[in-house]
Amino acid sequence: MQSDRPTDVDDSFLAGKILVATPSIGDPRFDRSVILMCDHSAEHAMGIVINKPIEGIRLPELLEQLDIEACRQAPDRPVLLGGPVDRDRGFVIHTTDYMTPESSLPVCPGLALTATKDVLEAIASPHPPRRSLMALGYAGWGAGQLEDELTANAWLVTEPDAGLIFDTPDSAKWERALDLLGVTPEHLSALTGHA
Repeated sequence: MQSDRPTDVDDSFLAGKILVATPSIGDPRFDRSVILMCDHSAEHAMGIVINKPIEGIRLPELLEQLDIEACRQAPDRPVLLGGPVDRDRGFVIHTTDYMTPESSLPVCPGLALTATKDVLEAIASPHPPRRSLMALGYAGWGAGQLEDELTANAWLVTEPDAGLIFDTPDSAKWERALDLLGVTPEHLSALTGHA
């Protein structure tokens, strides 16, 4: 499959990277957030928060509400709050063993994002994507907004890590992401001037 990205892509764009909120984030909605960036250009940026489970919503229940057949086969995992934008819309981060050319967006090698019902049906089927996370909503930024936040040290950037995304408990993902960067929460607080 050919990529839609031009060959002269600016490496400063962060699609496929992980953002880790610092204490300087200044927005309680993103406190200790870990975000997989799915799209980033000069015009906009979009990512999915991967460490904020929604209280009381499990994947099989959500699939049942959506009338997805065989929802009982779906793994019993939490549904994540992917961000404050479009909270009634579902987004699935998954391995690329499941892809639909019309609706799956390649994020980084081995991972894609799909926001259509067919991926949910696949998750509930006998042949689901090898690994997946379901989120409601996403984090979005307008032109230059994310770059401004990066300049203000609101986010640290690291490479994607399947162990972090899929295997680490949600409550430990922020610390694990910092660990991948070689930073401790205490060191981070000292750097940003917060206690």
